[in-house]
Amino acid sequence: MLKKIILVLALSFITHGCTQKPKKVSHKYTNALIHETSPYLLQHAHNPVNWEAWSPEVLERAQKEDKPMLISIGYAACHWCHVMEEECFEDEEVAQMMNENFINIKIDREERPDVDQIYMDAIQMMSGNGGWPLNIVALPDGKPFWGATYLPKDNWVKSLEQLIKLYKEDKARVTQYATDLAGGIHAINLVENDSESDLYSLDQLDAAVQQWSQHFDPSLGGYQRAPKFMMPNNWEFLLHYANTRNKPEIMSHVNTTLTRMAYGGVYDHVGGGFSRYAVDTKWHVPHFEKMLYDNGQLVSLYAKAYAVTQNELYKQVVEETIAFVQEELLDKSGGFYSSLDADSLDENGELEEGAYYVWTEEELTQLLGNDFTIFKDYYNIDSYGLWEEGNYVLIRDKDDEVIAQAHNISVPELKDKMTSALKILKQERAKRPKPRLDDKILASWNGLMLKGLVDAYRYLGNDTYLELALKNAQFLEKEMVKKDYSMYRNHKAGKSSINAFLEDYATVIEAYTALYEVTFDDKWLQHSKKLLDYTKVHFRDEESGMFFFTSDEDHSLIRRSIETNDNVISASNSIMAKNLLKFHKLYTEEDYGDIAKQMVKNVQKDFDRSAQGFANWLHVVLYENQNFYEIALVGEDYKALGKEIGSSYLPNSILVGSKKDGNLELLQNRYVEGTTLAYVCIEGTCKLPVTTSEGIMQQIRSFK
Repeated sequence: MLKKIILVLALSFITHGCTQKPKKVSHKYTNALIHETSPYLLQHAHNPVNWEAWSPEVLERAQKEDKPMLISIGYAACHWCHVMEEECFEDEEVAQMMNENFINIKIDREERPDVDQIYMDAIQMMSGNGGWPLNIVALPDGKPFWGATYLPKDNWVKSLEQLIKLYKEDKARVTQYATDLAGGIHAINLVENDSESDLYSLDQLDAAVQQWSQHFDPSLGGYQRAPKFMMPNNWEFLLHYANTRNKPEIMSHVNTTLTRMAYGGVYDHVGGGFSRYAVDTKWHVPHFEKMLYDNGQLVSLYAKAYAVTQNELYKQVVEETIAFVQEELLDKSGGFYSSLDADSLDENGELEEGAYYVWTEEELTQLLGNDFTIFKDYYNIDSYGLWEEGNYVLIRDKDDEVIAQAHNISVPELKDKMTSALKILKQERAKRPKPRLDDKILASWNGLMLKGLVDAYRYLGNDTYLELALKNAQFLEKEMVKKDYSMYRNHKAGKSSINAFLEDYATVIEAYTALYEVTFDDKWLQHSKKLLDYTKVHFRDEESGMFFFTSDEDHSLIRRSIETNDNVISASNSIMAKNLLKFHKLYTEEDYGDIAKQMVKNVQKDFDRSAQGFANWLHVVLYENQNFYEIALVGEDYKALGKEIGSSYLPNSILVGSKKDGNLELLQNRYVEGTTLAYVCIEGTCKLPVTTSEGIMQQIRSFK
């Protein structure tokens, strides 16, 4: 009966994120969140609810007072989080009920993904759905027994009244239900150590990709579904796979997807950068919020695709996306902010999703004059590009040659006209109220953006991108990495307060390693190694062979999660496996390679069923089943040669270099005065040295 009541109470439906509303200058109430730095938590600092941030002290007080905890989780760009705040958390009567009966905790899911993971699993087990705001009622020890996403005021009050009564009158049964649920939360996250199986083979991988490809949308790219998320790790793996396995049909779909995303409304043609996802199948209407993590990964993806194809569209996307990030998300310290909201004020002063980004035909006609006719054709100011209420989201569906021919002008002339038109629109758009900025700085998202900048520099050769990368790397080194090589998760206004999670270490290790490959500054490689070694000591689970999401130095939750599924951001364990495999190539005496291989074995049983959900792991399958090249450059011109060979797409390689004999084993006893030599090696076994990038490529092609 209790379970039935709780399931009835768990009214939930998936919501999508937008923004918080502007706050009044004077405030009747102020709670403990005023001391936080997260924009989302500060949004709730003047609610009459006695909100507190998640902390060991608050959890201890809940147990001491024997009060259930009401845990509400959201993020700054969450529309329904704001709606529920306005309807429930700003209501004094509702707040009084919450304050009298619960310890009320507000959590920014982007700051505390460890807590969010656990309670998202809980609500999905209870109700089958999830989303934000995520509202959980838990025992004083943190075990959940009820959950819901957005609820209107009446439903919220009725639910809380019943929960208060349940807890007071039948606490034993509530406790038993919560204990059973906690057991299920543990069980779904278990990873077993598979020491018996052989590593996933290339034949198995081919079959898995074939099964995966059945879901492709051949004409519009991506998958045959809506909404459409960009999923950069999916296309980055398939780019790697198509090129090293010689699969032109897969490469064709990657190109279709990347082109359609760049043509779509999900890409901001006026200001650069990508929104989170498209709500439709043709990449047209986005959920307009722009996230740093998406744009960092997409810069990497498009830069690598440009290296393979030399497609100028891909280069343009990289350049414009970095320009957007630099203009809108770059802090003067060198760190990058988290996101821009979907909502902004419209002409009536009301918050509206997409108001900053959309256009009416009348506006465009007035702004563009004689060039409107060709602009209309280029960006589909017609039924194809119409969104709603007379608003258009710019979308392309033809290449430049087709449009130029239709209007009897040259392609360069067409490009000049469109560049001028977009410049006019950007100037006009700047007059509109801007979307709100989430200005907290997160280590992992900065790691993803740093990797994007390094890849952009590597494959496009623009020195500005390396300058930006170095400034960001130095910011992370100064503000996010501690002396013992533990890290912080967050930073804002000179303050860092939350210990980092595995994804923070994993992404920064990967980015610092990539930075070493384009600078050959040993400092970045040593930082990577020390961060990697720190995770081995404080995050690794010896029993399963995987890495926990949280450090052993942090306050324990009801579960130490192990993250394995690649999502919009790759799983922290899959990034770690790639890091470990690369470090094995440089430090063969360490156990890095054995750990990486075991990690893949532990999850590979799921590759057949859902290869796309483990896309980042599959790089390691290719690394282990194909040649992986260590390329060592030694001599006066090692940096120039490194830049030259580095611009080639060689996903199954790692570059090392020094002017003379370096610290790495691969760089020792290689120096010959008066020349720069390149050594192509596999597991330390090298061919005779060559002196040109052409020679390197020839050896790679002929290596047996």
